[in-house]
This record gives sequence, structure tokens and C-alpha cells, in this order.
Amino acid sequence: MKLLLTAINAKYIHSNLAVYSLRASAGSIRDQVELAEFTINHRTGEILRDIYRKKPDVLFFSCYIWNMVYVTELTAECKKVMPGVPIWLGGPEVSYDAEQYLREHPEVDGILCGEGEESFRRLGECYVNHKADVEHLSQIPGLVFRRNLTRQKKNEETVPSFTEHSNKSYVNYEAGAWEVEQIQTNPPAPLVDLSTLPFPYQELTDFENRIIYYESSRGCPFSCSYCLSSIDKSVRFRSLELVLPELQFFLDRKVPQVKFVDRTFNCRKSHAMAIWRYLLEHDNGVTNFHFEIAADLLDEDELALIARMRPGLIQLEIGVQSTNPRTLEAICRKTDLGGLRDVVAKVHAGKNIHQHLDLIAGLPFEDYESFGRSFNDVYAMRPDQLQLGFLKVLKGSRMHREAEQYGIVRRALPPYEVLCTPWLAFSDVLRLKMVEDMVENYYNSHQFDGTLEKLMPKFPSPFAFFERLAEFYEERHAEQRKHSRVQRYELLLAFAQKSFPEEEQSFRQLLTIDYYLRERAKARPSFAPDQTAYKESITEILRQTGKQNHVEAVSAEDGQVKYLIFDYENRDPLTYAARVTEYKG
Repeated sequence: MKLLLTAINAKYIHSNLAVYSLRASAGSIRDQVELAEFTINHRTGEILRDIYRKKPDVLFFSCYIWNMVYVTELTAECKKVMPGVPIWLGGPEVSYDAEQYLREHPEVDGILCGEGEESFRRLGECYVNHKADVEHLSQIPGLVFRRNLTRQKKNEETVPSFTEHSNKSYVNYEAGAWEVEQIQTNPPAPLVDLSTLPFPYQELTDFENRIIYYESSRGCPFSCSYCLSSIDKSVRFRSLELVLPELQFFLDRKVPQVKFVDRTFNCRKSHAMAIWRYLLEHDNGVTNFHFEIAADLLDEDELALIARMRPGLIQLEIGVQSTNPRTLEAICRKTDLGGLRDVVAKVHAGKNIHQHLDLIAGLPFEDYESFGRSFNDVYAMRPDQLQLGFLKVLKGSRMHREAEQYGIVRRALPPYEVLCTPWLAFSDVLRLKMVEDMVENYYNSHQFDGTLEKLMPKFPSPFAFFERLAEFYEERHAEQRKHSRVQRYELLLAFAQKSFPEEEQSFRQLLTIDYYLRERAKARPSFAPDQTAYKESITEILRQTGKQNHVEAVSAEDGQVKYLIFDYENRDPLTYAARVTEYKG
């Protein structure tokens, strides 16, 4: 018997914690559970081929907003080529409208709702022991499944519509015959004690170039209306006696990055402090740990502890979402913005922790101008990354229930992203999409830091700068094409030339420095100032300092020429920029 757990991740470097946890929790049938991980970049035909060749007896899919379109297509195709293989779904994307989904998708046999470790184990045992009948399935909490009632000849008088029997579906599986099914919804699965769950990665060996997801708690004490974590108010923690050795497992194997999926990692100070202290004391010099926190909850003890960490040991993701008080009230988000600013500033001053701050466009009462103010407020905190996201109206969330009340219009298919609101027209959403691209490519990449430092203050605000840069891209139809790294430098130079033509040479020099901060390029970019007059001096400096460096002659403000040495063996752990020193001769 083979139970195949299938994950379709957003990227190759991602791992799917859910399927690893389900297999680890499978108990006596664990050896009969196999994992298959793919990405949304695979063609569905390739995934179908690989699944078919694995010859599963029961097929399971892990469902999220980023893969649901793929899963829906795959399940239909899998049922065609493997009609006798039961197909089960699980995950947040199917847990909140399971009956409706089964009515609309006859190829799916059942859905595991909510936390699935115990439900999956018991369901798997039913199949392995050949007891996957209505009587046994009815005893497993968290299941929604089809129970066959009758088969009867197609008859216009005996086949009612869906609306007449909301808990029954009538599916034409073969010409002239109808399968009449009732959908059964079992009681919800109880919340699991996290300390009873086995470590999900004990058998994983391929950690290279993978992001590993790990949880030390479930649930969230807050009630943000757009978030599914707010549904479960009871925050449960995994015992530190288990967590710390599991973190050592990652440290021993020098995993590149471990992302905690805890929704508010620092909601219990003692738990967060114990983990951070352990990471500080057992740092392997390689592994990075990512945490999502509420910055305004950090106190001086926690700030003092993380200030001692190696640069790059941890990174913090901080959800701001908006600085509009009415918006924050509408989404039930309680944030001390003043306290948040102070904490972000203190962490930033330490220059050892990457901070990632989030904004969400499309929230209630936030129009285009208001969002611009929120953007400027967050930019002023100088995060290492500023993520401009768009509201996803998730099934099961309070925002989903209130969307009609607020007049929020979203896409019909996952990820259910906002299209427009009474405050934000679709044209505004499109403008913000372009701003998002500019922020991602020019700010978050840290490939243009020196140039932006000089260029951005020439505009009324940071938001105005990115807005104008986005308009420049549109004027050139550049937003319709993918660009190489060099082309992005050339476009920024063209933008600077158009805006401030008298400073062209200054921007050429700054862009060249930014360019070489990232790599010792073999070919000199077209926008770089000519270095022919300094060739002999550069050759001599390289002879003295090492040929693996790059030397750039630049004009100082006093008119003198100075030589900058770019050391690629010593990089900034947060921005990855080469260390730069001035040659003193």
C-alpha cells in the first residue's frame, strides 16, 4: 500500500512542512507513506507523469492559495488516468468550504479539514487495513467525504438539482448511470498538543539550497481580520525540551535558512528568549533563522540579547500593513506605531539583523494617497526590505465574511487578490503594482543603494520617487519586458539623465560603484566612466592588493582622483555588498 503525499511548492528552494509533519505522525504506517514535492513552475503534465509512475494507492494533495489552481487541474487529470485511486485534499485552501468544494469537484473523494496529523494517521490506517468504508471513516474527526448511496438510471424526474439537495451531488460517471452521493462532514479535529508531534525532518538529508520551515507554536493571540491564524485564539507552544535539540539538528547540518512559521514568534517572551539565547550560544556561523514578530512587543531584554548576535544569524519580519489609524481599527490590528518605530530604529542601529517590513494595499479605508503616506512612514524606518503586498481575501477569514460589507472586489480564483475597493480603484491597484516592482528591483535588491541615496531626496517623498520611476518605465514600455541586471542600471541612469541632466556624470559614477559592489564583472558596463587614463595605477594597485579585487578610479568632490578597492572575499552579511576601502598608497 502506498499513500502518496503531494506538495506543490511556490519555489524549488521551499519545503512543505505539512507533508513532512503528516508523514512523521503516521505512526505504524509511516513506511507506507511517500512524499512527492514539485513546484508551480513544473508543467502539470510533468507532475501528472511523475505521480502516475509512482503508482499510488491513495493520493493526497496539500492545498494553498499559491497551488490551488494546479491542484484542481491535477486532480481532474489524475482521476482520468487512475480512476480507482482515492484522492484526498488538505490544507487551508480547502478546509473552510469543504462540502462546497466536493460538490463542484467530483474527482475528489474527501478533504481533511484543520490540523491533520491525527486525522491523516487514522485515515491512512483505514486504507492500509482495508477498512476505508463509511463506518470507519465516520469515526475520524476532521474528515469531509463522499458516501455512496445508490446507483440509478438517469431519469429527469429522479435527478434533482444541486440547490434542492445541498448535501447531495449527482455525478454522471458513465453514460446513462448516475452516482448519487451524500457528503458527510465529521466533527472538527481537536487541536493537537504540539509536544506530542514527532520531529518532521529526522529523515531529511537534502538540506542544500533549501529553506526549511519549522514551527515552535501554533495559533495567534491577535485578531487581524485578513489572517487565518486569528481564527485560533489558543496559542500552543512546543516544549523547549524538544525545540532546542531540533534546532541543533539544523545547526549541525548547517542548513542555510530555517524559517519559523510561528505567526507571532515573540508573543511569549520566555519562549522567544530561550530560543534566541540558544541560537546565540550555538551559532554555527552559517545558518540564518527567520522570525515573524510583533516589534512593539520587544523589550529591552530582548533587544539587548539580539544585539549580541552575529550579523546574519537572525532576520525579523515585521508586519506593519498600514499606518492609517482607521484602517488598523477596521482590520482589528492593535499596533503601537511609536513603539514599533523605536524598536526598528534600535535594531537597525545594531547593523546585525535584517529587518523585513510589510505593507498591504487594498485594506478598508486606505485610498491611494493614504497608502502613499503609509509607505513613506515605513520607508522612513529604513527596513532592509519593504514588501508591498496586496490584500488576499482568504476563505475562512473575517475579511472574507466582511468583504461584501466593505465593497471589496477580489479575484475569483486563488490567491483571491484584491481588484478594487471603494477607496482604491483598479487603476490605482495597477499603479501600485508598478511601484511594487520598482521597490523590489531597486530598493530590496540592495544593488542600487548608493545611487538611491543621492537620487531619492530630489523627489518630494520616497513614494513619489518610486511612483515617478514606475511612470518612466511605462513611458518606455519597459514594464512589459524582463530586464537583465545591467539593463536595470541603464534604465535608472536614463531616468536620472531625464530628471537631472546636469548630474549625469555623478550618477554614472554612483551606478558604477553600486554595480561593482555586487560582483567583479568581467565586462565593464556601458554606463561606467572611462578608466583608460588610470590603467597603469589600477594595475599597480591590483598587483599590491590582490588580483581578485576590483579597483575603481573615482573623482572626489575636491576634484582629486581616489582609488576604491572592492574586496569580494569580505562582504556585508546583510546586503552582500563587497567591502570597499580607499587605497592610501
